[in-house]
Amino acid sequence: MPARLARFAPLTGVVFVVLTLIAFLSGGETPNSNASPLKVFHYYTVHKSTVETTSVLFAFAFLFGVFWAGALAAYLRRMGASSGLTGLIIGGGVLMAVGAGILGGVEYGLAHNLHYFGAQTIQTLNVLANELFLPLVIGGCVFGIASGLAIVGGAGLPVWLGWVAIVIGIAAAIPPVGFISLLVFVLWSLVVSILIYVRSGREEGAHPVPAAAA
Repeated sequence: MPARLARFAPLTGVVFVVLTLIAFLSGGETPNSNASPLKVFHYYTVHKSTVETTSVLFAFAFLFGVFWAGALAAYLRRMGASSGLTGLIIGGGVLMAVGAGILGGVEYGLAHNLHYFGAQTIQTLNVLANELFLPLVIGGCVFGIASGLAIVGGAGLPVWLGWVAIVIGIAAAIPPVGFISLLVFVLWSLVVSILIYVRSGREEGAHPVPAAAA
């Protein structure tokens, strides 16, 4: 990738944040796992378009989350982080995207094909939409702890951001605060992506590309 384009790679974190927040703010609270088929049918009938839109937005948000993980890993590697930790950051981003894709796909499929399903299928898909969150949780845990350790180890960002990332990673694995940790992770990503973009610009200005000889 050309150096000038590579400088904008950290801004994929901003795109990730924007799409995630839009998905959260535009979506509603889906029925619980123990909801009756009739309640699930009613909800997805009334909110069909909203569920379809938010499901697609959520999946695409974490697609950009993978690019953001790659950009973060590349920056931290340049700043001296180990290849092991940066590899785990990318792996965590991929796991999160898989989890988001599964959840978004199940909800989209349920809303889009609702009238073709029987009561038992509707209830089963609703349970899956509520319970298939482990890849997202595991990915968030790996991403947070790995990136936090890299930053705390001195890889070019304020140490406090590293400790926050470690706390986010640990909290992601604790069900009562898992959702809150995801929101904090989104805000953390916004701060870090902008900070890396600004610092990358300063590095580029401090090391200008020599002009070609006439």
